[in-house]
Amino acid sequence: MTVPARSDSSETSPAPITRRSVVLIFLALMLAMLLASLNQTVLSTALPTMVGELNGVDQMLWVMTAFILASTIMMPIYGKLGDLIGRKGLFLAAISLFIAGSVIGGLAPTMDWLIAGRVVQGLGGGGLMIMSQAIIADIVPARQRGRYAGFIGAVFAVSSVAGPLLGGWFTEGIGWRWAFWINIPLGLLALAAAAFLLRLPRPRPERLHVDAWGMAFLAAATTCLILTSTWGGSQYAWNSPVIIGLILGTVVSSALFILAEHRAAEPIIPLHLFRDRTFVLTTVAGLLTGLMMFGILGYVPTYVQMATGTEATVAGLLMTPMMGGLLVTSIGTGQFVSRTGRYKWIPVGGSLIVTAGLLLLSTVTPTTPIWAICGYLVVVGIGLGSSMQLLVLMVQNAFPLSQVGTATAANNFFRQIGASLGSAIVGSLFTVRLMDFLTERLPGGAALPSGGTTSSLTPELVHRLPDSLRQVVIDSYNDALIPLFLVLSPLGLVAAALLTLVKEKPLATTIERD
Repeated sequence: MTVPARSDSSETSPAPITRRSVVLIFLALMLAMLLASLNQTVLSTALPTMVGELNGVDQMLWVMTAFILASTIMMPIYGKLGDLIGRKGLFLAAISLFIAGSVIGGLAPTMDWLIAGRVVQGLGGGGLMIMSQAIIADIVPARQRGRYAGFIGAVFAVSSVAGPLLGGWFTEGIGWRWAFWINIPLGLLALAAAAFLLRLPRPRPERLHVDAWGMAFLAAATTCLILTSTWGGSQYAWNSPVIIGLILGTVVSSALFILAEHRAAEPIIPLHLFRDRTFVLTTVAGLLTGLMMFGILGYVPTYVQMATGTEATVAGLLMTPMMGGLLVTSIGTGQFVSRTGRYKWIPVGGSLIVTAGLLLLSTVTPTTPIWAICGYLVVVGIGLGSSMQLLVLMVQNAFPLSQVGTATAANNFFRQIGASLGSAIVGSLFTVRLMDFLTERLPGGAALPSGGTTSSLTPELVHRLPDSLRQVVIDSYNDALIPLFLVLSPLGLVAAALLTLVKEKPLATTIERD
């Protein structure tokens, strides 16, 4: 589809950016990234109470998956449009959508409304991350970008602790709905900072070519894939017409997407990206990293609350060691890359360390000391801090500035596919296994307090159970989740092996405008 645009084919550039301006812009971008990353962690400790109050334990995985799915679909759209028409307006729109979704979630009377709010949040959240990373590439050369990438990793580290802590504090105090309301003042602050601080290059194409068919088929393929991994073996048998239809939908939509990209004047994910070895290897490694990361982050706080009897705030505090490991290694590796220009072997080591952390987590039992769980999370944090942001830097360094947004978005899209699959697969297996264990192990005539059911279990309700019943629930949570970490661990080895094949290209020291 072709939309008329201004006929000036040049790219308007802002006045030279001073160091002070870069710092101010970067602070605005970090605030937006904090908003998006905090949103993915603040619900982790509030989740058990939230779904219990709304009578939706069996729909628990959708609270996480809905956001990830919506943001994943939007990432390539934001990335491509940002390259074509400029990033500032899209960035402001993404923040606004995110705020709107937070309002819906905060007011949600049922699980359906809660999930709808998460979808709207995701429509904006996909733009927050992509636009932030691409805007940094607009103003900072690749060689110096490693330093900033380290601080971006620090934002994820802070949110991994601040989110669960806030979620626990809200849950035990003023209510879990404040996990949504907190986004409104932060979002308005990010909106104001972006509106007044961002001064970016703005392309002026003669005609704006919108890859509408590519967007539609990509959204269809992504949705079918995630629904297959979410519903398969849980709500529907793998050989059911629904799952078979979704698998066929994934294959057909993917084939039509590739065909659309061949014919599009400005494809949303240009197929030539896949001819670049660095892009392919780092993208697959990023997908595997996302799968492992969200398989851990989404459900460890929930497990800790239910299996160890800790309060929501304490469960949030248990993520502090992971934050420390991620924070230190992310900043340290970023500084090292900017100083030396060397980067290849850092994410290789990081992937191996994440594997070690998963293996350690797979040994956890209800009697494992809290300090040991903290130590295992430190290992995971060190591994993630050594790999996540450098993968984005490697992709951006492989392409000219005019394609940075598209390449960044495509890389993040596949990482989020991994995150979606990780959250959906782990969540689906966890939920199915948990409900099976509870049904199998709870005595037939056992009555839960206040007429509760297995779909309305909250940490408080579990705490009030008789000792015999409480131990059954705790053992069920442990046996349902912990073995899944062992299943995930080989993915880190595959990611490390792929990254050893990357050819280390010198990092650019200047910004070359097209």
